[in-house]
Amino acid sequence: MKDSGTEKKNKVTAEAAFQQPVRLKQLAAQLGLNPATVSVVLNDVPGRSIPQITRDRIKAMAKQMNYQPSLLARSLRNRRTLTIGILVPELGDGYHTQVMSGIGDQLINAGYFYFTAHHRHQKSLVEEYTRMFIGRGAQGIIAVDTLLEHPAPVPMVAVAGHRRIEGVTNVVLDHARAAELALTHLYSLGHRKIAFMRGQPFSSDSDSRWNSLVKVAKELGLEIKPELVITLDRDMSSPELGYPVVQQLLATKKQFTALVTFNDISAMGSIRALQDFGLCVPTDVSVVGFDDIKAAAYTLPRLTTINQPLAEIGRIATQSLLNRINGTEIPRAEIVVEPALVVRESTGPVKT
Repeated sequence: MKDSGTEKKNKVTAEAAFQQPVRLKQLAAQLGLNPATVSVVLNDVPGRSIPQITRDRIKAMAKQMNYQPSLLARSLRNRRTLTIGILVPELGDGYHTQVMSGIGDQLINAGYFYFTAHHRHQKSLVEEYTRMFIGRGAQGIIAVDTLLEHPAPVPMVAVAGHRRIEGVTNVVLDHARAAELALTHLYSLGHRKIAFMRGQPFSSDSDSRWNSLVKVAKELGLEIKPELVITLDRDMSSPELGYPVVQQLLATKKQFTALVTFNDISAMGSIRALQDFGLCVPTDVSVVGFDDIKAAAYTLPRLTTINQPLAEIGRIATQSLLNRINGTEIPRAEIVVEPALVVRESTGPVKT
């Protein structure tokens, strides 16, 4: 059976709607209504007496023609783009991925769209992307593990931010407590010869984490020997990060019974280096990680680590930013998040 003339016309209209955007005037003309009336209904403008049957007809035709309202035009009218910019060093690391999951969930629930830009710790890109976000109408910016140097003309929240900058709220872990948890755990197991891994100079948490470890070690009477301190300097997000530096430490033949690493990724590489050297973890050397990324519970051995509630940190940072955008929160300089020790299989008592 052939299509009737009316059916053909409707089919052509529907196909055209999918091929190119339908404008408000086109939709109004199809309905035989004033564009202002159609706009009022589709934008749910209150206080207008339009019959329900007309409202239903407008919405049905809008759906049939696949009409999409212009968010840009709407944002220009009310000066709200519902868009956030996110700065992150890279997109493939467990730490950043888990923080981003919390940020994304919170923004989706709030009806916001977001742009993500990764800068590889390059200062010029941090500055450039910040300007680009603002130029594209971002109402706020979240910076994850990013060294900021200047305030921005929009609300800004920094995850793992340690610099006091006007207008920037820092969401940070209590590194003093984290150091206490890690070193007290090793001390209680009898470890006194402990090796330490410092983070890369460009990582936001490096200095705070190291200074906290030094302070707690002194309080416990633990000596930090310079020859047992190794420093990361590579920008990567695989276990290869920790492998070569631990190899170099082992080559010195210096004795140690435990290793405090900078993060879980480097801890995994460290364990591999120790095993390749013929040492058993934790029988010969105990290893402590940091972050508690999802993979930490599935390494061999399972990794003892300091838990940062990464997704929750992302949600906290996002809600703080949204509160500032909406004017429901006075800007705070800092929000501190508590860590927890997760004891698994990579730590044990000193071998006697």
